Amino acid sequence: MTFTLAIVGRPNVGKSTLFNRLVGRKLALVDDQPGVTRDLREGDGRIHDLRFTVIDTAGLEDVTDDSLQGRMRRLTERAVDMADVCLFLIDGRAGLTATDRVFAEILRRKNARVILGVNKAEGRAGEAGVIEAWELGLGEPLALSAEHGEGMDELYHVLRPIGEEFRERAEADAPVVDIDVPEDEAEEEADPQAHKPTEKHPLQIAVIGRPNAGKSTLINKILGEDRLLTGPEAGITRDAISIRADWMGTPIRIFDTAGMRKKSKIDDKLEKLSVADGLRAVRFAEVVVVLLDVEIPFEQQDLRIADFAETEGRAVVVAVNKWDLEDEKQEKLAELKEMFERLLPQLRGAPLVTVSAKTGRGLDRLHDAILKAHDIWNRRVPTARLNSWLGAMTEAHPPPAPGGRRIRLRYMTQVKTRPPGFVVMCSHPEDMPDSYKRYLVNGLRDHFDMPGTPIRLTLRSQGDKNPYKEKKNWGAPSRLRKHLDKKKD
Repeated sequence: MTFTLAIVGRPNVGKSTLFNRLVGRKLALVDDQPGVTRDLREGDGRIHDLRFTVIDTAGLEDVTDDSLQGRMRRLTERAVDMADVCLFLIDGRAGLTATDRVFAEILRRKNARVILGVNKAEGRAGEAGVIEAWELGLGEPLALSAEHGEGMDELYHVLRPIGEEFRERAEADAPVVDIDVPEDEAEEEADPQAHKPTEKHPLQIAVIGRPNAGKSTLINKILGEDRLLTGPEAGITRDAISIRADWMGTPIRIFDTAGMRKKSKIDDKLEKLSVADGLRAVRFAEVVVVLLDVEIPFEQQDLRIADFAETEGRAVVVAVNKWDLEDEKQEKLAELKEMFERLLPQLRGAPLVTVSAKTGRGLDRLHDAILKAHDIWNRRVPTARLNSWLGAMTEAHPPPAPGGRRIRLRYMTQVKTRPPGFVVMCSHPEDMPDSYKRYLVNGLRDHFDMPGTPIRLTLRSQGDKNPYKEKKNWGAPSRLRKHLDKKKD
């Protein structure tokens, strides 16, 4: 059992920089402009041998209405309630502000366990801020520099007693259970199905789409709580936020990503960073849910996003959101299926699910579609079945003979999963037309029930594996080879 540390403070005091320092990676977006962070981002923090969960929060602002800043503040206050200890960060160079004093009083009223940190305290410019921080009455301030890593030892010595307290509490609460596992069950547990989601290896899901498609709202409904910041404004989400949860009995780690617009329409540096963060989340995911808006489905940007997920080799599920707003559901569903097959032929057979993130309708179907897509993505076909199928396919439709040279398909095997990858040994692979490759890929989808998943098919010549193909006299004794070489000269 580890404790949770929430980093709170005004905008632009360096919370995300300190978060990245504690987790040891650049997870949170960092920029000079204030208010970059909007959602709660969790990470596994570490200082020397101390482990804990760290939460990066949005900058606290003195706003209490339903504006975007007001909703961000309520989310941060919720993080304070969730956390075991708060690191209240102020800017040592700017000194104390009226806003700092307001939020110090809020933390006192919440009876939160607070550590006061003065960031940007390196050099003489920050010394005055450290002295001034005593006025808040939150104990001895820690002089920190998140950018340069200064003050981490001092923070470790403050957090270590808290870590020991939680460790002792966990040991006292843990029941002592002696389980005698039968030998056959032990062997079964030692060889589980590797691709089945577990608590240790949850199913990785990324939700992507254009701005205002409802990605954060959908994830909140899956989680059963308002964990992510939502609202009518487009482009609220900036960071790719990952959250662990149990969804209908399936351990998942789900990524919320920033809305993706066309590159030509993105001028803001921060939006470019947000989109790049979302694309990185796709590469980490196993299943990608492409979320569309039912009122404007399959726009050009939707097609680019879906094609990117397929190119990256992820299992893809297409979900159409805001289905509760549609009146003519049967006609609209038929139209969506026709557009899907016509505009995304590379994802032929992928699941198309209608959902309502607002009401929760269709989430059970989405869950089942994700599990099925993940199972197909991990599927392995026996070599004997593959070669039997290959023989039937070539007999029904023989390969072409470009330039009068017949291409012979000799052997086929599956070399990888996630996504399924196959190798066909053949003659003249460089002459094989793309149309025949598509014929084989579509046949694999239909015969082995692998709709929608990306399939990688590679053609190789058997000569590629012969290391002596270009060598002469390779089998002769060394003296004979020298004699033959001399005679040749």
